[in-house]
Amino acid sequence: MGQPSWCSEATSYGRVARRLTRIKAADTRLSPLSGMLDRSAAPSVAKGEPLLRTSGLSKTYDMGELKVVALNQVDFSANAGEFIVILGPSGSGKSTFLNLIGGLDTATSGEAWFQDHQLTGAREAALTRYRRDHVGFVFQFYNLVPSLTARENVRLVTEIARNPMRPEEALDMVGLGTRMDHFPAQLSGGEQQRVAIARAIAKRPDLLLCDEPTGALDSKTGVVVLEALTRVNAELGTTTLVITHNVAIRAIADRVVNFADGGIASIQVNAQRMSASSVGW
Repeated sequence: MGQPSWCSEATSYGRVARRLTRIKAADTRLSPLSGMLDRSAAPSVAKGEPLLRTSGLSKTYDMGELKVVALNQVDFSANAGEFIVILGPSGSGKSTFLNLIGGLDTATSGEAWFQDHQLTGAREAALTRYRRDHVGFVFQFYNLVPSLTARENVRLVTEIARNPMRPEEALDMVGLGTRMDHFPAQLSGGEQQRVAIARAIAKRPDLLLCDEPTGALDSKTGVVVLEALTRVNAELGTTTLVITHNVAIRAIADRVVNFADGGIASIQVNAQRMSASSVGW
């Protein structure tokens, strides 16, 4: 007789939870790195104060005889609590920039700083700690574990975070309080993206980096996702950067940063932000 579906799902969750427990235990054995990027060593930053900055940040990919300059001498800063939209065509360098400030990739030259900690040149253990404790990621594709419920997908992060909110609290914040025990296949695309947002914010990150979060969604569903992001920004004070091709989204930002040819072409400050519900495309 075959195993009941709930049993296989529980077994899958158990395997993932045990792996996360081992990762968390291993992390406690890492050298302190002089407290670098440890949440306990990073002072809270008041709204409006500098949180992230870069100077001459560059990335070149060596393709043998061909060198591709993906990012070229980018100077940038983001204050605590800001909501920033980053616009630009494909190949303009915006995703490379996000990967560098998120600690997912390393720069060829220049500097990137989070508070008073330098990210460029940091060892992988320090970058891992930075990503775990300070940064939440939301991508175009949801990257949910299909055999886990929405609640369990969020719990994957809260198991290893330093000071997480409860999974239920995170899901309530994105409007999924009644859907938390559903599996990804039982959720719409917009609902799955909101689970991904809940997972990203559950660890209470200082910085939320979103790469095309509405790229796979229709306008109506995309607006619901944007409402979730703006609520997180307003209620938690999370500094939020949203990369998009969609120029309509620019209206909900404090600032709009336009990328072109591997650098920042212009920056626009919105005197008044529009609500996400007023956006359409």
